[in-house]
Amino acid sequence: MKNINAFKSNPESRDARAILEWALGKFTPKRLLLASSFSIEDQVLTHLLSGLEAKARVFTLDTGRLFEETHAVMRATMERYELAIEVYAPFETDVEALVSDGGPDLFYESVEKRKKCCEVRKVRPLKFALSSADAWICGLRREQSQTRTELEAVEWDEGNGLFKINPLFNWTEKDVWQFIRENNVPYNKLYDEGFRSVGCAPCTRAVREGEDVRAGRWWWESPEHKECGLHKSPVKGKGA
Repeated sequence: MKNINAFKSNPESRDARAILEWALGKFTPKRLLLASSFSIEDQVLTHLLSGLEAKARVFTLDTGRLFEETHAVMRATMERYELAIEVYAPFETDVEALVSDGGPDLFYESVEKRKKCCEVRKVRPLKFALSSADAWICGLRREQSQTRTELEAVEWDEGNGLFKINPLFNWTEKDVWQFIRENNVPYNKLYDEGFRSVGCAPCTRAVREGEDVRAGRWWWESPEHKECGLHKSPVKGKGA
């Protein structure tokens, strides 16, 4: 059985499909989850997983503030791959308390309030989803932002107490689009309107020329703050 260190020795030889096959062999498929926001990266991973004999579970977080275009690509994905997708929503009482206290758009007021909204709408539902998992698969890439430059293929997620698998960690945005087009993979049509990363509607805009891939996410904040709490820095060097 391959271990995590096998994917740390030679970066150029790391292949996304091989990493997924390793993960499906290492972890019980029913306890291996792909987290999908229906980004182009997550769509690549869904397509790759559909071609493998063993199947991981696929889930998404519906924050209650998503674009209709995101729901549209979710429907297209379910139809294309004949796939059931587990949907996790925020806890109703948490949203009621959040909005009652700060209003519907409190996230524009400060980083702290924005992170509180992300905590309620994304982080807590994620923890609930991952409570039945030993590892989760994500579409993170090193190139996406300055907070992800040290990303590894497989990491220990200390915050959630399980392994995180990043099969596309060393892919470029060009690599992702080439795969999407060559395999006719469904994608969010907002990308055709200048979006390069898609989250909640109030917190995402199209990217201007010369801006980086995640500039449209929480665009009113400094780059070093642009994470929602789902992906915290991993503990290095822990093996499986």
